[in-house]
Amino acid sequence: MIRRDFLKAGVLSVAAIPWPRSSWLQPPRTFRLRYAPHFGMFREHAGSDLVAQLEFMRAEGFVALEDNGMKDRPVADQDRVAAAMTRLGMQMGVFVAHTIKWREPDLVQAESRDAFLREIRESVDVAKRVNAKWMTVVPGHVDMRLHMEFQTANVIETLKRAAAILEPHGLVLVLESLNTLRDHPGQFLNRVPQAYMICKAVDSPACKILFDMYHQQITEGNLIPNIDAAWDEIAYFQLGDNPGRNEPGTGEVNYRNVFRHIHGKGYTGIVGMEHGNARPGREGERAVIDAYAAADQWD
Repeated sequence: MIRRDFLKAGVLSVAAIPWPRSSWLQPPRTFRLRYAPHFGMFREHAGSDLVAQLEFMRAEGFVALEDNGMKDRPVADQDRVAAAMTRLGMQMGVFVAHTIKWREPDLVQAESRDAFLREIRESVDVAKRVNAKWMTVVPGHVDMRLHMEFQTANVIETLKRAAAILEPHGLVLVLESLNTLRDHPGQFLNRVPQAYMICKAVDSPACKILFDMYHQQITEGNLIPNIDAAWDEIAYFQLGDNPGRNEPGTGEVNYRNVFRHIHGKGYTGIVGMEHGNARPGREGERAVIDAYAAADQWD
């Protein structure tokens, strides 16, 4: 839903954070990895206000946020969120860079290139406004009337041109493989080896892999070996347990081992919490926080 130079910044010291004055304020935990919730995940605790949600996340120890829909938010909201994240010492994760075409071809066709590149240029402005580095790209549906080799060549050429736009700004598009067995049938990009091949062909620090562990568990499994094989092109991780696409511990993936593995390899980037809550209400939100606290602990 990540592989060039990894973000070097470590977790900020507790003393450096200007903590929000809120009723839920408590001594923050320190996670080993930079897990990024999304807006709405803790609405029952924090309410609907975006800044209040950020304050709650930070008070619980989360130092990053991801927001797929950030590009479509009013500029005033983007500015307000960016200011709050700066104040709280939080980092912006991915937002979606373009209009995803779930049921029709997009980057697989050369005819779609100009429209996509316009969206990439627009996304540069958004990224600068919210202090983002990464933006998600999904190539869209397969074209049933065009050989896969031609489709792949079109995707590579389009991404080369997009990378040329992003490189001068130090921005990175992260290419996400989606599962076709449950959530997104018919998608062109559905396997990490496929994304790896495309990134190697584009050959740019501005085009890397978003390794979504939920999608890849469904499509191919073998998470840790595939992470190792694609490591030099991975720039960002997302997750959700399977089945259910909820927090760690609600499905079959041993996320404690996966987190320990990528931490041991030196990963200091963001791990996006792109999933739902298994249970409703405040109890369900607290269960999400507890699940990350448990999965983040290892010897």
